[in-house]
Amino acid sequence: MANEHTSILVIGLGRFGSSTAATLARLGREVMAIEHNPELVKDWSGKLTHVVEADSTNIDALRQVGAGDFSTAVVGIGTSIEDSVLTTANLVDLGVTQVWAKAISPSHGKILHRIGAHHVLYPESDAGRRVAHLVSSRMMEYIEFDEGHFAVVKMRPPREIQGFTLSESGVRDKYGVTIVGIKSPGRDFTYADPTTRVGKQDLLIVAGHVELLGRFAGRP
Repeated sequence: MANEHTSILVIGLGRFGSSTAATLARLGREVMAIEHNPELVKDWSGKLTHVVEADSTNIDALRQVGAGDFSTAVVGIGTSIEDSVLTTANLVDLGVTQVWAKAISPSHGKILHRIGAHHVLYPESDAGRRVAHLVSSRMMEYIEFDEGHFAVVKMRPPREIQGFTLSESGVRDKYGVTIVGIKSPGRDFTYADPTTRVGKQDLLIVAGHVELLGRFAGRP
């Protein structure tokens, strides 16, 4: 039986599922993967805790491999909406308490929510939005929250705040964003406060609403 505190079930070893499984393994988590393609099963055997060849659209097959013993499962199937939906429904019926499912479209995601998926992921569209923000501004890293309304970014400082403390430049009042951390060359990241002086080569961690961050980070 799977250890519900450490083990995670990943179904589908395509690009998204395999990346998720490999990252979980690097983080020290036990991973059991289910994949119907024998070539992928062969490729990933030995790299993860367990790799099983099975048809996840068949609830009896999932029972036989112990899928119901997991508290967390990730459905990475993206090539077939039908297989994704059937697999997700089977996991919900087996009592898996946290089902994360990949969606390839809004309508697919809506179906997954309706059949009981606890978290629906849109990796392609999320990646596209992230890249768009990075290539059109001074942002170096970009993480969204609250359905795309709020974000935290890593960026170089705009010219107008360089050489000033946060109190002097009035970043929060002028731009509506908050600088929460700063890293000067040769130093570690540290929390920012009103007395923090921003240098040209510093890295900033800034939080705020996406539109306001875009305006702040888009400045030369």
